[in-house]
Amino acid sequence: MIQGNRVRLRALEKTDLPMLVNWLNDPEVIEFLTFNQPLSLVQEENWFQKVLSGSPDEIPLGIEANVEGNWQLIGDTGFHSIHWVNRAAEIGILIGNKDFWNKGYGREALQLMVRHAFDHLNLNRVFLRVLANHARGIASYRHAGFVEEGRMRQAVFKNGRYIDVLFMSIIRQEWNPG
Repeated sequence: MIQGNRVRLRALEKTDLPMLVNWLNDPEVIEFLTFNQPLSLVQEENWFQKVLSGSPDEIPLGIEANVEGNWQLIGDTGFHSIHWVNRAAEIGILIGNKDFWNKGYGREALQLMVRHAFDHLNLNRVFLRVLANHARGIASYRHAGFVEEGRMRQAVFKNGRYIDVLFMSIIRQEWNPG
């Protein structure tokens, strides 16, 4: 388990999948994700089995918040496509429980993951992709130390329009663990 002040990261369990499916079928939750199709529990179970058979460092983690002494699953995060020669990985994060939006939980989870990347996985660079219209996410990523490094213009078609995709990253020498 990776422990923070108000957040902890733990391995996802199969019993978490119905909650993830509920979140991933909520139009408000997926507004800033790049997929548009409804998701079934069977599809999520197949995805889960696939990631479990991959690299242990790429297995997604559940984000739990401490609510009055009880831990509650509020989202998930994980590294994708770790490139060990380049010491780089892409990160994804989702706070699916809307009661925890705009309260710093995602930022704390992201900071825990960056610390894990640099201190335990010996990575040098962590990057992410974010839709350019996701102001809340971009602000959170900047607060965690990520900087914009590129833009793919009109790269995603979502809700009837094309949206730019920003690339943001943090590298070890820029990271401030404070």
